[in-house]
Amino acid sequence: MRRLTGSLGLILLAACGNNSTVSGPSAPLVGAPTGLSYYVGPVGSGTAPSSILLRWDFDTSSALAVWNVYSRRDTTAGFFLRAETTSPTFHDAGIPDVQYLVTAVDVNGNESSASPVVTVDERLQLVAPESLYTTALNGGVALDWPDNAYAPDFLNYRVYSASYDLGSQLCGTDWGLEGTTISPDFIATLLPNGQPRCFAVSAVDTLGYESLWSPIQAETPRFDARDVVVNAVQFSDTGSAFRFWQDLNSDGLATANELGLLYDGSNLAADFSVTRDGSNNLFLTPVRSGTEVQSVGPVTDVNDIHYAPASGYDTTSVQATPGTGYIFQMNGGDGFLRYGAVRVSHVGTDFLILDWAYQSDPGSPMLVGQPAAASAPTPQPRPLRSKQLLR
Repeated sequence: MRRLTGSLGLILLAACGNNSTVSGPSAPLVGAPTGLSYYVGPVGSGTAPSSILLRWDFDTSSALAVWNVYSRRDTTAGFFLRAETTSPTFHDAGIPDVQYLVTAVDVNGNESSASPVVTVDERLQLVAPESLYTTALNGGVALDWPDNAYAPDFLNYRVYSASYDLGSQLCGTDWGLEGTTISPDFIATLLPNGQPRCFAVSAVDTLGYESLWSPIQAETPRFDARDVVVNAVQFSDTGSAFRFWQDLNSDGLATANELGLLYDGSNLAADFSVTRDGSNNLFLTPVRSGTEVQSVGPVTDVNDIHYAPASGYDTTSVQATPGTGYIFQMNGGDGFLRYGAVRVSHVGTDFLILDWAYQSDPGSPMLVGQPAAASAPTPQPRPLRSKQLLR
């Protein structure tokens, strides 16, 4: 663990001058505390560490009464007593002071010499993750980022999220911790589909110093399903058409029984049907008014179909090819477009099998990938209070 220590000559308490003991009429029965170290509390969306936890070696001597904890706000000031404790730890809430030391007091009230000084130096913080990538999932968001912040004193990453307004493209101020991880990836779960959120990641070292945040990304969880069989109209009208979502309750909210619906091929309310030509090739054919489609080429998974493009759609049928992805742009009936994605995994003569994803957030093209970084009140560079050491 990194630790900066200062000379005992720096300990200039008014009551003791340059004496080796802090106070007491006679030699203390206990020695100076050893092994003093610290861990600062997380910064989060603030501008400085939220606390400090001091630890030192436990002294088993029966002559020990208490430990005294001292601190000072800069290196030109005198130390002042923060607390007395019978535990070899001390938690100081709020922005930490610059330097701390500990003494031991024996049963006679005599105080030992001081421990080495520890210095809280925020210049030791790790670099921030240089980028952030998101993937929309059903009820969650997968995050990954470069491991550029890793160092020998790396501890973990902290993942934050906040609400997001798609219209204004602004993150909210309600940032909270989603969790921590030691690997450069994370899945945030139990998130409502169709509700966009902002995400950011920081790196923390073994002393608790938290880096600045990564670039912020917005993402919206969306519904999906796997291995759906859709017949060819020419084979069976039943189950030969598909609709991503039909608002059966007219409440504007997508529910499980309104999503991924198989229709008869003759139903003009379907988003698309599966048709077959004279050579037994199968096609995805837009049906409902306002529904258009475009192929995005080979993809290994429906989650590889990224941010829906703003153009390139057509009402013309597209051939269904195994391993190919397709994006549908649809009229939501409320003035907003809706977007759905399909990956065809198998094509036969009479039917095909597909995976699908649907974004229920009105007007949001966030299917699985991420858009440009969201605008947000990104935390400003933190003031390095330890610059006082440079005076």
